Amino acid sequence: MFIGTLVGFLAGLLGIGGGLIIVPALAFLLPKFGVAKDIVMPIALASSLASIVITSSMAAFNHHKLGNIPWKIAKKLMLYVAIGAVIGANLADLLSAKQLKAIFATFVIMLATYMLFSIRRVSQRDLPSDRALKSTSAFAGVIASLMGISGGAILVPYLTYCGMNLLHAIGISTACGMIVSLFGTMAFMIAGLDNPNLPEWSLGYIYWPAVLGITSTSTILARYGVKLASRLPVKTIKKVFAAFLIIVAIRMMF
Repeated sequence: MFIGTLVGFLAGLLGIGGGLIIVPALAFLLPKFGVAKDIVMPIALASSLASIVITSSMAAFNHHKLGNIPWKIAKKLMLYVAIGAVIGANLADLLSAKQLKAIFATFVIMLATYMLFSIRRVSQRDLPSDRALKSTSAFAGVIASLMGISGGAILVPYLTYCGMNLLHAIGISTACGMIVSLFGTMAFMIAGLDNPNLPEWSLGYIYWPAVLGITSTSTILARYGVKLASRLPVKTIKKVFAAFLIIVAIRMMF
């Protein structure tokens, strides 16, 4: 529940996805609850995606109401994101906990470094071909499943780099995030059904006490984070948080 409040607050303040916090936190906490070390990472990833289903669905609904989702483009990408999410979840079932930690840590370092050094530029590029957009969406789905995130950290920078309006990029990202988390959750659930080491209150790799605890509190402090964003030096805070993420990722690696 504490992790949920932290996720909601930081999401409102910094506009980051909850998976970047949930996965390392669960990877640290679950062994203390007796979860076998070889399935800690699949459970952390699956539980993170399951908790993101609700928050990403609410975000997508709100962006739809505001007209921020260009559905003509979003519909094309959602199918490929879903395919990528299923592939990523099945890959995660085949990889060892050590390999999953290395993959998660590597991409967190890359995303945090981007957050640390990114400079907002106005781009006048045309959108790439449908094939390039679909390929990137599938890749984002695979990585999102392997990291237990919604995929927005990949899609938003890519779409804005390609010249898309930022609000439309965020809107498409929330719609795709809803699909990634839903299909990734289902794939992790099915992939883990035959694992004999699952803890009590699990369904496949989804550990329901973690999911319910996080989702029950994740929206409580979100609005306060949004309010503080207009008063605090968010760029500075974001850089500090990015540096913190890099330290956490390096610790997970070693």
